[in-house]
Amino acid sequence: MEQLQNKNSENILSLANNLRWGLGVNLHDAVIESIYEDASRIARSTVQLKGEKADYNLERKIDRLVTSRWLGFPIMFLLLALVFWLTVAGANVPSGLLASLLVDTIHPALKSAAAAAGLPWWLSGVLIDGAYLSMAWVISVMLPPMAIFFPLFTLLEDLGYLPRVAFNMDNLYRKAGAHGKQALTMSMGFGCNAAGVIASRVIDSPRERLIAIITNNFSLCNGRWPTQILIATIFIGGAVPAHLAGLVSAGAVVGIAVLGIGFSLAVSWGLSRTVLKGEASAFSLELPPYRPPRIWQTLYTSLIDRTIFVLWRAIVFAIPAGVVIWLVANVEVGGENLAAHFIDWAGPVAILFGLNGVIVLAYIIAIPANEIVIPTVLMLTVITAGLTGVGSGAGVMFELDSVTATENILRAGGWTLLTGINLMLFSLLHNPCSTTIYTIYKETKSVKWTLVSTFLPIVLGLVVCFFVTQLWLLLS
Repeated sequence: MEQLQNKNSENILSLANNLRWGLGVNLHDAVIESIYEDASRIARSTVQLKGEKADYNLERKIDRLVTSRWLGFPIMFLLLALVFWLTVAGANVPSGLLASLLVDTIHPALKSAAAAAGLPWWLSGVLIDGAYLSMAWVISVMLPPMAIFFPLFTLLEDLGYLPRVAFNMDNLYRKAGAHGKQALTMSMGFGCNAAGVIASRVIDSPRERLIAIITNNFSLCNGRWPTQILIATIFIGGAVPAHLAGLVSAGAVVGIAVLGIGFSLAVSWGLSRTVLKGEASAFSLELPPYRPPRIWQTLYTSLIDRTIFVLWRAIVFAIPAGVVIWLVANVEVGGENLAAHFIDWAGPVAILFGLNGVIVLAYIIAIPANEIVIPTVLMLTVITAGLTGVGSGAGVMFELDSVTATENILRAGGWTLLTGINLMLFSLLHNPCSTTIYTIYKETKSVKWTLVSTFLPIVLGLVVCFFVTQLWLLLS
């Protein structure tokens, strides 16, 4: 009897599944649309608007504009570009002030105090040149952009615009087998990928939430913007006439960001048709009314719940990374430091991908924070190129105020336009930072999906860099 019941249940479920696919993939949308049409018809026939009518009509006009077929995406990209510009431009001064305080002022004072206290050179190096300096670079580079981006992002959220972004992107993500709200997690990832992973909680479907988590690394976080801007200025802007350099450099950085969105959609499409195969869930989004942002709540939410939370995680991982960076640059084996040994070994392989051993080592030991990639690259380049009188000393991370001075160091290390292009691509397509990796594990509770999220971008990055390099060599 029980077997018969189980068989009947299986038959009923099979029949229901066949009928569901026969009704088409837009069934849920059609049902929701009919419900709202009926509700709107009933409301129009029974509700009379008086004082609120003008506001209601104004909201409808704004919605027709920001969600229109032709203007919705341009407005969305312009607003996001404005947020990015305000973040990058506004963070320059406070970042410089913090770097001046933490790196140029406090760091020498700590070194002097350590010398006065009689600390061994290696202990002073590990604690001050390694752990402290790494933490200082993370704070000075990471804090100002996040303190600007997150409040701006939260203001758009409170204003009611972000649900319109999800509405605009819903069709693209649904065609990719993902969820429309992934547009929100993607946007949050431009500030910090760890925050974008946490933001994926707004997606109810576990399958689509996992897709959003895996692909969030394709959003350029604020830790990668400095690398993109610096390399684009030196190599892309330097390849065109001076009066076009700024425009072309900015276009190259925006192009990398848009390429990241393209990879997010492409990988979402691939995952939803292979290991995370399934039907896209219905996304019924009721657009909230526009309302004045709550400034104090916005500042508290963005600065305390997001900025400080993410920054603290980054600091926790950056401190041991600084120790490792100092050790590989200062511990010698056979007359050469560990960094030089690795760079000599990895260099011939890295050349196949248009990179070099310095870049590979920098991205390995700077996994805890993307913010320390450029200081690490400069330090390693000075060591391998045999440059003297540059930076704060051998085996110490540093960054230069002059773009020209930075360019001279990189070109002395054998960097070319191809190296710059591939670094920009690899900066987009490489493993998440350790803060994000840890956040992914906390959100998924799965070692398997954490490893997929970590190594999938690396594989894509190496493949893309390899083909760009081979095509470059073929055409040059």
